[in-house]
Amino acid sequence: MTKALPAVSRPATPGFATFDDPHHSLLIDGDGEPDFGAIQTSEDFLALKRRVTRFILPATLLFLAWYVTFVLLSAYAGDFMSTPLFGTVNVGLTMGFLQIVTTIIITMTYARYSKKRLDPQVDRVRALVGTDEEYV
Repeated sequence: MTKALPAVSRPATPGFATFDDPHHSLLIDGDGEPDFGAIQTSEDFLALKRRVTRFILPATLLFLAWYVTFVLLSAYAGDFMSTPLFGTVNVGLTMGFLQIVTTIIITMTYARYSKKRLDPQVDRVRALVGTDEEYV
């Protein structure tokens, strides 16, 4: 029994390898390295910067205001900060403990925001170069 084999198509030019770079839309310079200037002006990168700023700026300003308030109250409102709440725990100790709690909450919130909003956008920016490698 004989089987029919499909015809093998031959390239128009002799040989099997070509050294011409295929045209692509990736943001890579002539040396094959990422074109960082083009990446920085791309819409995906600008969207990433906006998303980072949308979280970092308000979180930083709110935490600094909270921290400066704590420091100023500690320095100038000693009577208020030494007001007992229960037992030997006073307002100053409670506010100091809440500084640590606030730091943990901001860190956890940023990790969640980063995983949900920033990481997918970072993947889109990396796709502009066509690699998963990190360039430092």
